[in-house]
Amino acid sequence: MPTPKDLASDSGAPMIPEQRREQILRQLRKHQVLSVHQLMEMFDCSHMTVRRDIALLEQEGRAHSVTGGVRIASQLHSEPSHQSKAVVELPQKQAMAKLAAGLLHADMTVYLDAGTSTLEIVPYIKALSGMTVITNDFGVAQALMDAPQVTVIHTGGQLDHSNHSCVGGLAVATLRQVVTDVAFISTSSWDLRRGITTPSALKVEVKQVAMQSATQVVLVASSSKYGTFGMYKIAELEQFDIIISDAALAPAAADGIRKHGVELLLPAPA
Repeated sequence: MPTPKDLASDSGAPMIPEQRREQILRQLRKHQVLSVHQLMEMFDCSHMTVRRDIALLEQEGRAHSVTGGVRIASQLHSEPSHQSKAVVELPQKQAMAKLAAGLLHADMTVYLDAGTSTLEIVPYIKALSGMTVITNDFGVAQALMDAPQVTVIHTGGQLDHSNHSCVGGLAVATLRQVVTDVAFISTSSWDLRRGITTPSALKVEVKQVAMQSATQVVLVASSSKYGTFGMYKIAELEQFDIIISDAALAPAAADGIRKHGVELLLPAPA
């Protein structure tokens, strides 16, 4: 690891905070994750100074805090399978769904994007009258089989076996023919700098057209996916009217999102 002398400015003068933060980013690109203690030793500065630097970098979406330290954004090379997503973070998904339910009322047309988080919104839709649901997700369609009071339209399209959903041009063609009151969009990776991304090219246009067809666009994304990115860009965070996440989203990240003018809804901490 470099020493404070190694990291000193070319003039020999102490680094200003901006220079120190750039050096932190440079070291993170090399090492991916660094502890607060390591950063204190590297820059010969206090715990409070390091924490302040991490918070500012996180507000800007340039780095992401972890317990006892900080990490650089990591790339997601493949989507998690439906089976793996279905068994994790259920309380967080239910808390996010409860916030989403506050945006619903009777006689709405709702798009539910493929995902286990959006699936948790289904019980709230069943409780309302005159609802229409458009989805590319087979789990959502299955959950509405016993709800004849809800009109359900499945997009069809190319089967994504691991995600239990449809993607590709046929799904896009269906979505181009409908208009929705609200679209709840899911994502496997998101952050302030890159917006929402995916490692799957076939998912990009499906999500983009679903967003374009909606009066109100809502991102439903857990904090565990924040600070990761895929190869393909879907949308900037500023393109969403509302973002719903869980209570574990880092305060600095939440502040950064709100400073960009995006409404962020978080459940109260348990």
